[in-house]
Amino acid sequence: MRVLVTGPAGFLGGEIVDQLLQRGDTVVGVSRGQYPELSAKGVDYHQGDLCDPQVVQSVCRDVDAVIHTAAIAGVWGDYERFYQINTQATLNLIEACRQQAIGQLVFTSSPSVTFDGQDQKGVDESVPYPTKWLCAYPATKALAEQAVLQAHEPGRLNTCALRPHLVWGENDPHLLARVIDRAGSGKLKIVGDGKNLIDTVHVINAAAAHLDALDALVQRPDVAGGRAYFIAQDEPVNCWDWIATICKLGKVKPPSRRVPLSVAYSAGWMLETVYRVLGRQQEPLMTRFVAAQLAKDHYFDISAAKERLGYKVCISMQEGLERLEAAWAASDI
Repeated sequence: MRVLVTGPAGFLGGEIVDQLLQRGDTVVGVSRGQYPELSAKGVDYHQGDLCDPQVVQSVCRDVDAVIHTAAIAGVWGDYERFYQINTQATLNLIEACRQQAIGQLVFTSSPSVTFDGQDQKGVDESVPYPTKWLCAYPATKALAEQAVLQAHEPGRLNTCALRPHLVWGENDPHLLARVIDRAGSGKLKIVGDGKNLIDTVHVINAAAAHLDALDALVQRPDVAGGRAYFIAQDEPVNCWDWIATICKLGKVKPPSRRVPLSVAYSAGWMLETVYRVLGRQQEPLMTRFVAAQLAKDHYFDISAAKERLGYKVCISMQEGLERLEAAWAASDI
């Protein structure tokens, strides 16, 4: 297949590109930056902004399928910016798929599209979208996800959305880097009772799920299409035990100080209010979304992904941690 991957230089997008190339697919890539290393790999790379419909129409020519990973993540920032990059760009891709008779569209969503600040214990995809959002990222991703699922037309445009949760791995510049930085600077505290369970997913598993979804849309769109799927390791872990393990591998002291959720949540609310009034763009030290994520359970039933997409865990938690330890030891972290 000739597959367009948006965000091909990202952590997850890059792994998806590598897995597609390894199995013999032709990859087209598009993002706003310059990444000559993608062309060196054999990617038909284009620099462009997905918020521009003409750019999207151009890069979608002669492709069979789209895997849309590009997005702006974060817990703070201007809603309109999040909307343009997360929602409008997705709408542009849907329209291009329709106009150019592209058969498959796999959208990288997020479990946060269902998070309302309360515990999520083994929930499946029947859990509804919240009526209120704690920040712009999940709100705009939810709008994009809904548009993708509504665009599903069996036999014409087959679509689905994947919700990988807390993607991590050896070269992770996001989640693990943030944990190490916050813990190393003493800014990370245990929020709540420290007993909350969470799901994560190794980047190799998350990328493989996208290929599984693409193949399922081709082979059995009536079973796989028009749905969202949680993607995870399928082995929930204690949030703070896992963070402590990451800290030890990264040679920083794990957090030990505790703060009640009510205090962290109130602090997040006050900081958000002050930052909003002052027009500050820098992310506050605490937000309501972060407080709730650090204290609440959020793990998922991934039966649908297994049964409808053929998803299976390739890298176990133990193997992932061993790979991380070896990589960080080699780089002298």
